[in-house]
Amino acid sequence: MPLATLTFSEPLNSSLQLGDIVYYSSTNSAPNSNIPKATTASMVKFGVVNNIIVDPPSVKVIYDAAIPLPSFSPSNPDYIMFEKDKQVNSSSLIGYYADVKLVNDSKEDVMLFSLGSEVSESSK
Repeated sequence: MPLATLTFSEPLNSSLQLGDIVYYSSTNSAPNSNIPKATTASMVKFGVVNNIIVDPPSVKVIYDAAIPLPSFSPSNPDYIMFEKDKQVNSSSLIGYYADVKLVNDSKEDVMLFSLGSEVSESSK
């Protein structure tokens, strides 16, 4: 499994975790501006996060060995982003219904002020 190391001058995003998918996009300046602009048309999937190093901020990425690294590796002005694995990081219940049981282990009465949920129907 070939590894590439991406080193950054700024701290890493706190939500970055192992298994995230790393993408990069080349940047160019907008007309009459020196602000770099990345486009989704030039976005390239780089690989999967294998290791996160806090100091210095860097990420080890498993990349596709079929593509030679120097020809597709991100460089300094490129914009680097990551995506969560949708199979691992789902944020809601899936299905048609959910059973919830709330238990009060206290000997005193308590009042429930609010209860919320997020449910996504899994099929139609």
